[in-house]
Amino acid sequence: MNKAARPKPAGLWISKTVVRVLLLLWTLIVLYPVFWTFITSLKNNQQVMLGKPWDFPSVMHFENYANVWSRAHFGSYFMNSILVTAGSTILSLALASTTAYILARYSFKGRGVLYFIYIASMMIPTTLGLIPLFFLLNDMHLSNSLLGLTLVYSVGTIGILPLGIFFLVGFYKTLPKELEEAATIDGSSLSGIFLRIMLPLSSPGMITVGIMNALTVWNEYIMATVLINDPMKYTIPVGIAVMQGEMQYRTEWGPLFAGLSISMIPVIVMYVIYQRQITGGLTAGALKG
Repeated sequence: MNKAARPKPAGLWISKTVVRVLLLLWTLIVLYPVFWTFITSLKNNQQVMLGKPWDFPSVMHFENYANVWSRAHFGSYFMNSILVTAGSTILSLALASTTAYILARYSFKGRGVLYFIYIASMMIPTTLGLIPLFFLLNDMHLSNSLLGLTLVYSVGTIGILPLGIFFLVGFYKTLPKELEEAATIDGSSLSGIFLRIMLPLSSPGMITVGIMNALTVWNEYIMATVLINDPMKYTIPVGIAVMQGEMQYRTEWGPLFAGLSISMIPVIVMYVIYQRQITGGLTAGALKG
């Protein structure tokens, strides 16, 4: 009998079916809040308060998006978050990749201690650094500025730099040393070896770390609340909180949920575009680490 034609064991088929059903249920559980947010963003207060939460709006109020974008200054919040997230992600990736490469590929005195310090810093709560950071940025004339907030995010105050170093060290440790030796024989410099060979080979890990960093910065609230007090420099999380507070006794649920929907769109688009790189980078990091 042909091996390929053998029927699969009933137990294996049942286990796969159970796993698929559980994954489908989990997908529905995760997608329901997203779907509910978008539906609610198209309702007015009367439809939200009197109708059922899962009902489709009888009239689509797309003006909620225009109102929250212009009248609630959500356009400014959105651009501020884009600038801070992009700048801090790029800078943190540059710092994490170079540091991880040195720690993984070169032996020097104190390397283990330095690596331990980076990893141990992830256990320090973010709130412990709020007051020192505030006075430090004030002395550097960077308080209440998007540049200062970007630098704070980049150096790992919320843990993105140590996490990136920890993740990328596993990639660089497993790259064959013959590549560096061959490049050295060809006359390539240390910076050339890193930029032309090692950095492209670590692109799956770089993409994964970059997206994780971007999501962390995009949703960060505490640092942005303490370090920024100019309303025109608020990021999206702070802007949404301020917008809800300014509504006081009558919350405009439609525009509020429209703002939440706008804040979710970049995250969803990013995941749809880079989902293969995210899963591939996490798997490779787990195997190589």
